[in-house]
Amino acid sequence: MKLFKNQWSNIIIIVIILAMVIPQTRKPIQIFVNKLISFAPSVNDEDDRAKISNYNWVLENKRGKRVEFSEFQNEVVIINFWATWCPPCIAEMPSFQELYEDYGDKVTFIFVSGEQHETTDNYMKRKRFTLPSYKMLTKAPEPMDGRTLPTTYVLSKDGSIVIDKVGSADWNSDSFRKTLDKLLIE
Repeated sequence: MKLFKNQWSNIIIIVIILAMVIPQTRKPIQIFVNKLISFAPSVNDEDDRAKISNYNWVLENKRGKRVEFSEFQNEVVIINFWATWCPPCIAEMPSFQELYEDYGDKVTFIFVSGEQHETTDNYMKRKRFTLPSYKMLTKAPEPMDGRTLPTTYVLSKDGSIVIDKVGSADWNSDSFRKTLDKLLIE
């Protein structure tokens, strides 16, 4: 009987390893795990908040229109660097969509991807997301750095980085909504 129990544990371990090796099963598992371990992002202490160096950043929307980041000065802005192939990015997108549905008219949402507009637009349509996606035409202002995906910055109206989160998070949490509400009042 003990031999039978050992075989089952070996079989389970082999199945888990195979599931993580096979690309068709690895990505859904990674997305599930990221959703499972995502918590609300933490707010930077007021003394530790960096400010963006300037608003000289040029983006391009999915229609190919040039968008100046300076248009969003004095607004609360959420900037998310993401990609359609990134499991942690995919895991947090539904929470962003729910947040966008409630705050899209009060907060500026900027989702920046290095992928072609056609790729990101097809992904958004397939998932029924209405989040605004952009490509960078110039480098992001310091200290924002989107080399690690996903990376999200929440800027206050004065350009202070209130949240800088690397990795997935639950952006639709009550605590994050309270943070946004507070930033909108300031």
